[in-house]
Amino acid sequence: MVMNLKIKIKDKEYDVEIEEEDNEVTITINNKEYIFNLDNEEINKNILVTQESLPKNSSTNEKEVKAPLSGTVSDIFVAENEEIKLGKKLLTLSAMKMENEILSETEGKIKKIFFKQNDKVKEGEILIEFY
Repeated sequence: MVMNLKIKIKDKEYDVEIEEEDNEVTITINNKEYIFNLDNEEINKNILVTQESLPKNSSTNEKEVKAPLSGTVSDIFVAENEEIKLGKKLLTLSAMKMENEILSETEGKIKKIFFKQNDKVKEGEILIEFY
């Protein structure tokens, strides 16, 4: 089975192809190939859609974290009123049999979390709002 996607993250487009054959998944992102063996117990740690270049010592003025794709909130690692550092893991979205880590692109305090564990979200919906 082959699935072709075009995703946009922060105004940058990515061509993604996901091919599943036997016990192997090949994910190609902008012609760079990643191969994962589904028998590997560490698979959930390896198949992640992550942010390409997170700034190390600066913050953006982003006050909202939006869902980069539709899926199910599988884990939430933060709470309202919690102080967050840049790059902190906020939550995990499950989509297409993959776990997608959502990381903080800013520092600040969480004002509101709009979803709870196991809620379904649509691409572009606000997940978390910062003060």
